[in-house]
Amino acid sequence: MILYGSPISPFVRKVLVFAAEKGIELELVPVGIGDPNPDFNACSPFRKMPALRDGDFSISDSTAIVTYLDTKQPEHSLIPADAQGRARTVWFDEFGDTIVAAAAGKVFFNTIVSPRFLKKDGDSALIAQGEAEFVPVCDYLESVIPASGYLVGDAFSLADISAATSFVNAAHCGMVPDAATYPKLTAYLASIFGRPSFAAWIAREKKILGR
Repeated sequence: MILYGSPISPFVRKVLVFAAEKGIELELVPVGIGDPNPDFNACSPFRKMPALRDGDFSISDSTAIVTYLDTKQPEHSLIPADAQGRARTVWFDEFGDTIVAAAAGKVFFNTIVSPRFLKKDGDSALIAQGEAEFVPVCDYLESVIPASGYLVGDAFSLADISAATSFVNAAHCGMVPDAATYPKLTAYLASIFGRPSFAAWIAREKKILGR
């Protein structure tokens, strides 16, 4: 299976971590902003990243892709089957893809992507806005992380991947939750990022970014 997307995208990372946890091998074909890659365009007509090709089947959007992977290989499911667990997982997936990604994304794009890859100055106002939006995100997670150390039930799931992935981008910019203010969140992220599935990609990204 081929995955198209930027190796520093939180959505691409979400799929790569999910696949690694499932034991599914994906070939990552890097695609950047404005890349005219025809194979990527064929899989994602609106250039939504990431996109997956599996034989003659193709699909874009990280949630659609992980749903496909989990259904195709149901062993060691990362999406709970019970009604409440699945609903909570869908919530955290949406929370991560929209609310967390929006806050961290403003900072990441204007601190790293725009100046480094587009050769344009970042917008300081958007950086400040993203930093402000990051506060309620951290407040919320600090209030809901359970004693189990996982957001849904007693096991690692898509909920943890989706909620945590944009924190990697935030950390690349030096935006890390204060340990004294957010002790539960700090411990949670350390545990999640310490998993081999996350750690391998974070190390690779640091090399790409020279950090």
